[in-house]
Amino acid sequence: MSGIDLARRAACALITGVLDERQTLAEQIGAEALDGLSPSERARAQRLALDCLRNLPRVEAMLKPHLRRRPPADVLALLRLGTTELCVEGVPAHGVVNAAVALVHSGGRRVEGYAGLVNAVLRKVAEDGARWSALPVPALPGWLRGRLMSAWGKVAVMRMEEAHLAGAPLDLTARGDAAALAGATGGQLLPTGSVRLASGTQVTALPGYAEGEWWVQDAAAALAARAVAAQPGEEILDLCAAPGGKTLQLAAAGAQVTALDISEGRLERLRENLDRCRLSAEVIAADALIWEPERRFDAILLDAPCSATGTIRRHPDLPQVKQSSDIRDLVALQAALLDRALGWLKPGGRLVYCTCSLLPDEGEAQIAAALVRHPGLSVEPVEIAGTDPEWHTGNGALRLRPDYWPEMGGMDGFFIARLRP
Repeated sequence: MSGIDLARRAACALITGVLDERQTLAEQIGAEALDGLSPSERARAQRLALDCLRNLPRVEAMLKPHLRRRPPADVLALLRLGTTELCVEGVPAHGVVNAAVALVHSGGRRVEGYAGLVNAVLRKVAEDGARWSALPVPALPGWLRGRLMSAWGKVAVMRMEEAHLAGAPLDLTARGDAAALAGATGGQLLPTGSVRLASGTQVTALPGYAEGEWWVQDAAAALAARAVAAQPGEEILDLCAAPGGKTLQLAAAGAQVTALDISEGRLERLRENLDRCRLSAEVIAADALIWEPERRFDAILLDAPCSATGTIRRHPDLPQVKQSSDIRDLVALQAALLDRALGWLKPGGRLVYCTCSLLPDEGEAQIAAALVRHPGLSVEPVEIAGTDPEWHTGNGALRLRPDYWPEMGGMDGFFIARLRP
């Protein structure tokens, strides 16, 4: 379509999908929302949508004085995107305005009459650009902010919100020598052994990608598999395994890994990473609430389905599509999975339970309830080199938060506990 910026149009569709249809970016992309775009266009569309959602309260504040009434959803998405380009990315006003007007004209009779509005509003936003820097850090939605403030306090939540606005760098887990990987990629070797690079780095262009010397994995997520302390030859179950970073860690340690997940589609990515990294695991697509193992395991890693509130700095769409009522069902599912998995351990075995959640209901409270349901179950302290003492809970579990490591770019929020029946 001549003259139409396909990446901008796709970004608007993604923004509308999140804010008006309550679909995550991952769900939309999995449903072929970006099919037909070149790799560079796909990357740009995703970046634009992420920047808009990450800054949404500030974007809304810039638009509010210039809108008497709410325009159609796709026109509003275009205004939000244009404001993001002007205020976050610093794109010249004439380019943003012209591209936005062209997209309105391409939208058919229903919206083409809004071309004048789009032109006028975005020009006013550009003229008012100095106001952007005075706007506060975007606050989390009330349902989540209230829960987090009850758990961690106002100051901690404000620091988390700053981390969410900053976004997430790119972390790598090395199959072998992490220090050598840091040197080869120009990355920073983190205290816990992950290698950190700037966000926006082209992954496939990094040395060692084709050879499978590393994989992308947030530094906090990498600690969950390390908590298992896998030994060569051990039989280990990675439960809810996709997309597979923890499976790779366990296999690289020499364990005999069974990777189970309910999603065949997500397991395909796991298989691709196993092949690239020249590692092996038994991969099973099944519902863990129904599946029965043929043998018991020395260790189980349960990365349970959760609210994913610990990953907002890289997934700013999540607060817009999740809601408080989702938590109850997730907590029940986590408890059911935990109860089943404990029965699959060999005598003397261990289970690591983790969630990428900031909510105690999905972490500390979940383990406290399990200790009541299972007499004799105990929490074994997790000791991993490079972790800070303040990350450890009273019983030895790990509580990780986005506001930790602020000088190094933060980390995802995680809860990690190692259990012994």
